[in-house]
Amino acid sequence: MNSPCAVVLAAGKGTRMKSDLPKVLCPVVDRPMIHFVLDALEKAGVKKLIVVVGYEADAVKLALAERSSDIEFVTQTEQLGTGHAVQMCREVLEQQTGPTIVVAGDSPLIQPTSLSKLLAHLQDAKPALLLGTLEKDDPTGLGRIVRNAAGEFTGIVEHKDATPEQLKICEVNMSTYLFQTQDLLAALDKLSNDNAQGEYYLTDCASILRTSGRPVEALPVLQECEALSINNPDELRLVDEKMRAMGYA
Repeated sequence: MNSPCAVVLAAGKGTRMKSDLPKVLCPVVDRPMIHFVLDALEKAGVKKLIVVVGYEADAVKLALAERSSDIEFVTQTEQLGTGHAVQMCREVLEQQTGPTIVVAGDSPLIQPTSLSKLLAHLQDAKPALLLGTLEKDDPTGLGRIVRNAAGEFTGIVEHKDATPEQLKICEVNMSTYLFQTQDLLAALDKLSNDNAQGEYYLTDCASILRTSGRPVEALPVLQECEALSINNPDELRLVDEKMRAMGYA
């Protein structure tokens, strides 16, 4: 497999964090949280890193200047959704022959072991898109992974759109995506912002690829700690405590 690259989404302000800092620079274990995401990618063997910046872009670039890794920055001047953020990377991705991983820059508990398992499966099974998913005891608020009777991935349904039966599903989407890069570029061309928010969603790539006959799979290998999200100061404290307990400090 040609070397993978990663697109790290880091353009948001994170208004609920009640901080002037860009969300990805809010500290956990005394470091801006994005560093832990980049650490995990590098430990999983990903050398080429593309960071999408937007709000306070110069501050994010400055915070990452200390890293020895080769980081390419792409600017998303308007925050028009996750799909739009990746669309901004098209010029860089057109040079990429290996797969492309897309992850959020505000997920400091992403585990290199999980990424390695996903990369190995992508190499063996060669789906167009592989979603890293998680079995969660309380999946409230998260997008559910829908499968057919044979256990094959058929789609993602958001919590608010789920039927009572779908709400019982415990396998959830955690915004960890591994694409064959050519399939990603093809799907990005077909993304639409015909939704209530007027945004381009990366999750739509799954249905676009399946509709065009390309294989999409979901693998529930993410660990329990990877379900911890950071959307407000309370969650930031919880993640900080968890990471210290796990030995990150």
